[in-house]
Amino acid sequence: MQEQQSSRSAEGVALVRVLEAQKPEASRICYDPYARAFVPALTYLISKPVIDSGFYERMAPGATAFIALRERYIDDFLKASLDEGLDQVIILGAGFDTRAYRIPGIEQTRLFEIDHPATQKVKLQRLKKVIDPLPAHVTFIPLDFNTQSLAERLPASGYDEQARTLFIWQGVTYFLSAEGVDSTLAFIANHSGQDSQVIFDYFYNEILHDASSAYVKALRRAARMTGEDYMFGIDKGQIEPFLSRRRFKDIRSTTLEELKQRYFTGPNAGRTVPTEIAIASARVAGG
Repeated sequence: MQEQQSSRSAEGVALVRVLEAQKPEASRICYDPYARAFVPALTYLISKPVIDSGFYERMAPGATAFIALRERYIDDFLKASLDEGLDQVIILGAGFDTRAYRIPGIEQTRLFEIDHPATQKVKLQRLKKVIDPLPAHVTFIPLDFNTQSLAERLPASGYDEQARTLFIWQGVTYFLSAEGVDSTLAFIANHSGQDSQVIFDYFYNEILHDASSAYVKALRRAARMTGEDYMFGIDKGQIEPFLSRRRFKDIRSTTLEELKQRYFTGPNAGRTVPTEIAIASARVAGG
């Protein structure tokens, strides 16, 4: 992503949420009543027919299904965490995420949205058109994960290191350097309260280095359009040792095929999902 450019991938993700929200309730996988505010009219008018025609699916099989599944699964994970009891929610690389405004009960927590300054500026401009005034439980923190650390910004903004916290890290890790990923995980492991958790999606490292893969070719086309390079992955089957070494426990990696079985029923049963991505969750080990 260029230094002064808002994330184009965040706009694309919002577009998929818009299209899901327009489906009948029995057919939609996720629902975001605010997503339309983040998609410019021209982008919507050009992109909707391309996606509806199936052309985009042929170019990037399963890409829209992945976004819908990820949104729903993390929504459900957040709701379950709220039921268990949460003090804080941190949305890392928030993009045009709207969970702070649409998940019941989240207003009882302290929520921090953290993102690149250029993207966050655009988000605030668009968000205020549909939610004004912005709710008091949300704090916005501009941060570039590749050049700044959470330790530099979050504590100064009212974050409580002793509180039970959920870190949502959606659609971010693969755009970061290995050092950026490690720095973020180290902060979570060392500066959050008992039973704090993190949930994030990640690419298998092998696929990012497979130049013959049709999916990788689609990713590279997307990177040329958005200016956001895919840089980081985790070896398939290695998420548990990867996170254990970084002081996490109760580690779980959920494949998209597993989520397909859970969520894609009825009219969605035939939708394709990628096999190159998984969603991990873990608790801070403490001690």
